[in-house]
This record gives sequence, structure tokens and C-alpha cells, in this order.
Amino acid sequence: MGRIRFGVLGPVIAEDAAGRPIALKGPMHRAVLGRLLVARRRVVPVDALIDDLWVAPPAGALAAVRTFVAALRRALEPDRSPRAPATLLITQGSGYALAAAPADVDAWRFEDAVASAPTADPATALRVLDEALAWWRGPAYADFPDAAWPRADRSRLTELRLQAVEQRAEAHLALGRPAEAVPDLDEHVTAHPWRERGWYLLALALYRSGRQGDALAVLRRARDLLAGQLGVDPGPALRTLETDILRQDPHLSGPDGPAAAVWERAAKAFDRVRVGGARARLESAVGLLRNLAVTGSDGLSVAREQRAAAVAAAEQLDDPELTARVIGAYDVPAIWTRSDDPVQATTIVAAAERALSGLPPAGHEPARARLLATIALESRGTHDPRPLECARQAESIARELDDPALLVFALNGAFMQSCHRTGGSAHRDAVGTELVALASRHDLVTAEVLGHLIRMQASCATAAFDPADHHAGVADRLSRRHELPLVAVFTQWYRALRADVAEKVADAAAERGYRAAAERLDHAGMPGMRDGLLPLALLGMRVRRGLPIGSLSGADWGPYEPWVRPLLEPGRTPLADVPDPPADLLAEALWWLFARAALDAGDVPAMVRARTALAPAASECAGAASGALTFGPVSEVLAALTRS
Repeated sequence: MGRIRFGVLGPVIAEDAAGRPIALKGPMHRAVLGRLLVARRRVVPVDALIDDLWVAPPAGALAAVRTFVAALRRALEPDRSPRAPATLLITQGSGYALAAAPADVDAWRFEDAVASAPTADPATALRVLDEALAWWRGPAYADFPDAAWPRADRSRLTELRLQAVEQRAEAHLALGRPAEAVPDLDEHVTAHPWRERGWYLLALALYRSGRQGDALAVLRRARDLLAGQLGVDPGPALRTLETDILRQDPHLSGPDGPAAAVWERAAKAFDRVRVGGARARLESAVGLLRNLAVTGSDGLSVAREQRAAAVAAAEQLDDPELTARVIGAYDVPAIWTRSDDPVQATTIVAAAERALSGLPPAGHEPARARLLATIALESRGTHDPRPLECARQAESIARELDDPALLVFALNGAFMQSCHRTGGSAHRDAVGTELVALASRHDLVTAEVLGHLIRMQASCATAAFDPADHHAGVADRLSRRHELPLVAVFTQWYRALRADVAEKVADAAAERGYRAAAERLDHAGMPGMRDGLLPLALLGMRVRRGLPIGSLSGADWGPYEPWVRPLLEPGRTPLADVPDPPADLLAEALWWLFARAALDAGDVPAMVRARTALAPAASECAGAASGALTFGPVSEVLAALTRS
């Protein structure tokens, strides 16, 4: 039957892997299941079960409990042979335990979601909480309203649900959507009038929606209900909010309110002053897009789209110098070596090459260096020597001009072209070190973050987790201070890898860590990193831990399919037909997969090919240079290749 999921956020239920309900017979069977779920994988003695199931246990209570358990086992594990030990509802000593995975119980998933929301960015928190609140089908343990055994868990889950409703409203407010928070908050405070946080959020949402009078009326209503039902006055937060609304305090418009007003006035002034000036508008627009690209997933996607339009518009003006400036002004830091939009990247590279050839042979060195750096940055994962040479030329020009910002851009291009052979983490660490030093001296924040992320990845490559922790921590602090939310995508993947490899957390916890990182990546606007990364990480985790990998055979491997399939489906593709992996941060991981497939097949030419490719990375861990996953030390697979 496969994976079983359990639900207690409503009546107690069980479902198979396809979401079909599993017949649990009568209420006593559901009560036993619910009682075991309350125990959270701990053993419940039979005596405790009997006391919880009956007010006055009958003479045959023990036999009845055993009958209920046997029926539940048949329902939950119908394919288990009669003499095989149970793996889900297990007997231990004189009691029973339900060995459900944390991800398979709706209440446990709900707890994790509510716990993760406060530290997530508002868009992610809203998505997580929307999904989590939808799991509720009624009161927790709804079919046992009078039983004592679910009472404490029901109260705790109910409180968490109320917190989730309030966190969801906070996310709406943080995203500048106060009107969307009002209906749910109104229902929330009507049902739970003692929750002052709910009243506070409702009044604030109304005020930010332009409904000052309604906000004050809500606060008066809260005061009347609290005094009438509980005999208490509103707390200081509600009293202060009422005063601030009456004063129309500027801080009530939200953290972005004053800044948004300044932005809007500046944009209007620019439009008023710059009636014409297509060239100036294009260059100014690219400056805005460069800043937009680091503000989050929506900003990154919009910036990527509009950048292509800006380059096309510049080329239509038939001015190579303008085109060079428009292309080169987009010096957004790049840390992942696979393109988010390969078609657009090819277009940008072609435009940069045309602009290069159109520049006068003398002069315009800064523009020339930026075009060369752009070619290096946009030509990701290629073995073509041209982008590598462009990176070297850009770096040389930047050093000669002694231009820190230009050198940062050129070094980013050098980083992107640092994977032409495996085992390049030491070189990348040197690039990251110089970026951090340059950025610190010249107050180039995004470059400083980039340098720390590069050093975090390079440290992972050799399992040096203490320095990796340092660089991840600095990157996170800078990202919070300067509002760079996409940084957390990379540091969360790193922490999932660290928990798996360095902390050696339990199998289920390791998988949860990778899945949580993938959820953030789902909404980061970076398909080049997202596609296929989660199943590849889970494959690495399971291979290293000696766990079965067959359940991953149906996964969407994205761009990694050519190197995964020979391992999962031996003989399907001749290894001679498998291409070399792209020159990117996962090259060692993909060569590792190829090497294992070659060893399994006893294919000597393929083994020689893999050994030659992996030899420079002998001191590294396969895939860990990505800061996201690993298949283990390269030295181990090299030793196996040498023996065979």
C-alpha cells in the first residue's frame, strides 16, 4: 500500500498513498489509533489504553484492545504476511506504538508549519500558513469530544491554529495587503474575543486599508467585550494603537510606508523632468532593475524579463556604446552556476558580443570589461573556452583601472567560469576571499554577501563546516540588515546539508530539512537552481546512508536526468552515450553518479573516463561545492575505480 497518512485535525482518519480513505471499522478502532497518535511515536501501555478507552473497563477489555490493534494492523498494512513483524503499528513490551513519520501526521506537519512561519519571508509564510490551515477539517479529534485522552493535545493544537490565523494576517500586512487580512480577522475576533492580538491586527489592517473610523470602532468594540466578558481593560498594545491611530502616527503605515512614499514621489519627479531622453531612461531603468533583482522572487523574475527588453531597445537605437552601458550596468551578483533562463542568457551573450565588436578599438575600457564579465556570467555551465577567456580579460582590465566595483563584477564572472575542471573549490575560496575584502573596504554590500556565500560553498566542498557556519551566518546577518531575502535560499540549503552530514540527524529529519529548503526554493524565482535539486539531494542522502533509492525512480530529475538514469536503470543508456556533465557546481556529483554506474556495469572505458574527470577533486566531497547536497568523499569512489 505504501505510505500511510493520518489526520487528527478533524475526525481521526487514515489515508493511503493515493489519498484514499482506509476503513477503520468502528469508533473504538479510531480511538485506539487516535490515542497512539497522541503519544507521538511513544509506547502506550495496554493498561493505559484500557483506562483511556473505557470509564469502566469490561471484563474482556484486554482481549478487545488486542482485537482492535489486530484489525488496525490489517487495515494499515494489508500486504504484510501473517508472520512478518509489523512496521507501523508495533508491539513493544506490554504496549503499542504507532511509528508514523512526522510528515505523515497532519497535526505534526501543522506544528512544523506554524513554527517555521515567523522566520520565513512574508510571501513564504503566507503560502505555508494557507496550506497548513487548509488541513483542518473540524476541531482536532472531533469524533471524541468528551474523551479525556485527547484534551491536552486538542487544546494545544487549537491554540496553534489561532496563532496561525494571526501569523497569516501579519504576513498579509507585511506584504502590503491589509484589506485581504480583514475578513478572516473579523471572524477570528468574533469567535475568540479574548485574543487581544487579533483585535490589534484587525484594527491595524483596517487603518492601513484607509478605514480609520472602522479601526477605531473595532478598538472600542474590543474594549467593551473585554470589560464585559472578562472584566479587564485592554492591554497596553491596544491602548497605544488607539492613540497612534488618533494621531495618525506615520509608523502605522508599515515599515515600508514612508520609504514607499519617497519612492513614489521620486518616480513621479523623474517622469515629470524626463519627458524625452530614451537613452537616459534605458540606463536609469537598468539601474532600477539591478536593485529590483535582489529584493525577492517577484523582483528577480521581473528584472530578468525587463532586462531583456532593455537590451533589445538599446540595440534598436544602433548605438554600441549605449548598448554596452545598458548590458554592463546589470551587475547583479550570481552564485548559482546554472542559468535560470538559458534562452535569454544566450540572447544577452549574443548582444554583448555584438556590442563588443561595435566598440571603437581604443578607449571605453570600463564598458569593454563589463561586456566581457557579462559574457562570463551568462555563459554558465559551458566547457567553451571563450567565456573563461572573457572572464580573465575583464579581470585584467578591472585591475589595471583599479576600479573596485568593476573588479567585483569581473570576479563574479571568474567564479562562474571556475568549474571547467573538477576540484576547483580552493580557487573559488580565493575569489570569495578577495570579494569580501574588496567589498568591506568599499562598502559594496551585495558583493560582500556574494563573497561569503562563495566561501560557504567552498568550505562545504571539503566538509569544513565551522568556517562554512561563519560565512553563512555573516551572509544571513547582512541579508536581514539590507533586505536581501534571496540569500536565505542558499543558507537554508546549506543548513539542510549540514544537518544531514555534520550533525547526522535521523533519516526523516534530514529529508525534512531538504524538503523545507526546496519549498523556499519553489518560490524564489530561480528555476536554474530549483529544477531537479531536491530529488538529487535526497538521492545523495539515501546513497550515503545506505537507504533504498527505488522510491525516487519516478522523480522529476530535471537537467540531471542523463546522469541519474544509468544508476537507477542500468543498461537503459550506454555509458558511452552519456555526455560530460556541465561545468558547474554539481559536476563532481554528476561524475560520481556516472562513476557508480560504470562500476556497477563493469564498463572499463567509462571507469577510466570517470577517474580522469574526478581525479582533481580527490580531496573534496562530490556535490558539496554547491553548498546544497553531497554524495560523499570523491576519494572513496576514486579508490573503487582504481581497484576495478
